[in-house]
Amino acid sequence: MSDDLALALELADVADAITLERFRAADLVVETKPDLTPVTEADRAVEEAIRERLARERPHDAIVGEEFGETAGAARRWIVDPIDGTKNYVRGIPVWATLIALQGEAAVVSAPALHRRWWAGRSSGAFADGHPIHVSAVGELGDAQLLWSGIEDWEAIGRGDAVLDLARRCWRSRGLGDFWQYMLVAEGAAEIALDPEVSLWDLAAPQLIVEGAGGRFTDLSGVSRPDGGSGIATNGLLHQAALEIVGR
Repeated sequence: MSDDLALALELADVADAITLERFRAADLVVETKPDLTPVTEADRAVEEAIRERLARERPHDAIVGEEFGETAGAARRWIVDPIDGTKNYVRGIPVWATLIALQGEAAVVSAPALHRRWWAGRSSGAFADGHPIHVSAVGELGDAQLLWSGIEDWEAIGRGDAVLDLARRCWRSRGLGDFWQYMLVAEGAAEIALDPEVSLWDLAAPQLIVEGAGGRFTDLSGVSRPDGGSGIATNGLLHQAALEIVGR
């Protein structure tokens, strides 16, 4: 395990301690950001704690975080989503996680309320709870399980009919959304997961883990990047078929 991945796992431990302590707290402070999405005191506390640790351990690296933006540019960038699934967190649903990535090098997705953690390092494969994981070998859409976010997000970009078409062609579909859908693709429990509108911090860690598990991860135009504003992860075998239906 690289030093960077070991540090990312330690950062996840710090985050888990904060998020679990405030999860379902009756006095949890929740505010609305300018983009009308919620942010909690835990979101901000986690990102502050991670930034403080990285400032000591990796002072020359840049940091990009959902809550406090980007530090001065550097070749190496840590990308942090303190709580992916804040709306779930606020409503007491245990499907949320802290996402930490050293872009292109190491990634951790930690979901302490689910008692799950996934990680990957460049060229070292992907793991879940210490065990190697790999995408499925399903090669037909009719046998595939599709995971996706709510229909309203797809309708907002004019692709509602397209994602419904894809769902009808698959064996089964479920609206899990957020980080979990991508981790299930990496584990081989599902074949396709997609998002119509997302940010860099939503995808940097999941992309590395899916690819480390042998899958493929692109934006909806088919470009392999975490900052394209959308995401589609597959077992690789079904990527082109899915893109032909929902791509743009």
